[in-house]
Amino acid sequence: QVQLVESGGGSVQAGGSLRVSCEASRYTYTDYFMAWFRQAPGKQREGVAAILTGAGRTYYANSVKGRFTISRDVPKNTLYLQMDSLKPEDTAMYYCAAADRLISDWRADRQYNYWGQGTQVTVSS
Repeated sequence: QVQLVESGGGSVQAGGSLRVSCEASRYTYTDYFMAWFRQAPGKQREGVAAILTGAGRTYYANSVKGRFTISRDVPKNTLYLQMDSLKPEDTAMYYCAAADRLISDWRADRQYNYWGQGTQVTVSS
């Protein structure tokens, strides 16, 4: 079955950068969504960014536009989220997600079939 394994989380000072990675096994890249979600304690899980794996078209939450970049490396079966100019508000558990079909809304977490275990990102002031 498809497995998503995340890495790259950690602690960073505000204004710093991190890149989290998601290695996908047994996943055929096509023009479906892969995405990053995040959830902080007491808050709803929210979509951060998504990419159509075939076309490479990207989508971002307004709160991270201009600071985060989602990308994928098809030969390596890896999804990335480059996070720059990090703010304390970015502190959350970050999850990788993938769909096995075309979905209507990249921000709807229930539409994704596969999820990673999550990696913690902590941004201090």
